[in-house]
Amino acid sequence: MAWNLTHDDIERIAIGAGILGTGGGGNPYRGMTRARLQLDQGHQLQIVGLDELPDDALVVPIGGMGAPTIGLEKIGRGDEGKVAIEELESQLGVKVAATVPVEVGGGNSFTPMIAATQLGLPTVDADGMGRAFPELDMVSYYFDGVAPSPIVMVDCQHRKVIIRDVSDTRMLERMARAMCVQLGGSAMVADCPIPVRRLRETCIPNTLTLAHRIGDAVLTAQHQGNDPVGTICEVTDGRVLFGGKVVDVDRRFERGYNFGRLRIAGLGAWEGSTARIDLQNEFLICQVEDEVLAIVPDLITLVDSERGNPITTEVVRYGLRVTVLGIPAPPQLTTEQALHFVGPQA
Repeated sequence: MAWNLTHDDIERIAIGAGILGTGGGGNPYRGMTRARLQLDQGHQLQIVGLDELPDDALVVPIGGMGAPTIGLEKIGRGDEGKVAIEELESQLGVKVAATVPVEVGGGNSFTPMIAATQLGLPTVDADGMGRAFPELDMVSYYFDGVAPSPIVMVDCQHRKVIIRDVSDTRMLERMARAMCVQLGGSAMVADCPIPVRRLRETCIPNTLTLAHRIGDAVLTAQHQGNDPVGTICEVTDGRVLFGGKVVDVDRRFERGYNFGRLRIAGLGAWEGSTARIDLQNEFLICQVEDEVLAIVPDLITLVDSERGNPITTEVVRYGLRVTVLGIPAPPQLTTEQALHFVGPQA
């Protein structure tokens, strides 16, 4: 059944998507404010299941590309996704029926909703990662051969880049990333539309619902005075990897990504130990001393130790008291085929 989001729903999805985003996917607070603005302007943000669309209906995966620090600084117009989809429709001579997130993580959970409502379309309750990843080729829609091009890129000045006839997703990522850098480090990207029947076979379903459930659990725990961190673990089957104070953040913009690492000095049960987390837009590997505690495709998430709110890679800073969570990856990311794209060697 179609689900029209309220302001409260948007807050819950923002928190849950921030947790699923493993530090990336765009700032969830900014995504939340943009989505709420659409409601304030009289639009509806409608979420539908795949079973509510015809098999041959075309769905456009869409999301923001770039480094999180750049995305935080560049506000954008707010209609880049709409413009990208309209250009894609013009290029292909088709009409799309819905949008779908490329990734549920962070602000990119809201990107397809905002574009969809501006076009009078719904957004599908699914995504291609079940989290956030740094590269376009790490999307489940493309693991088994769905053509990833043409894509349309649009920046905040409405400059458009169209990349056609590229069937290799890693080549497409390299080409799109290079253009993204030329566009100032961030751009909206609308991918080639996918028929619903094909999307059912390749997507990770019900991830917006999952994000909402996580966010609702966190807010409920906060309001009732319960432990929100433990609540997150219950909802996601996750576990606490480490807890402490951020003592060092090394973050740099390079080749269109944010690379870096942070160090966390242990507190409480972890007193005397230091955790290191390496990042490329998202948190990718967590180590304590020489022991690897978690690595992609499993989710490594940083949350505020007291409130359980997500902390993303572009805002993490010295002095924050944080808890590091490890959350199992969706099964769609753990097959041999998927690990070729999203495993540690990728």
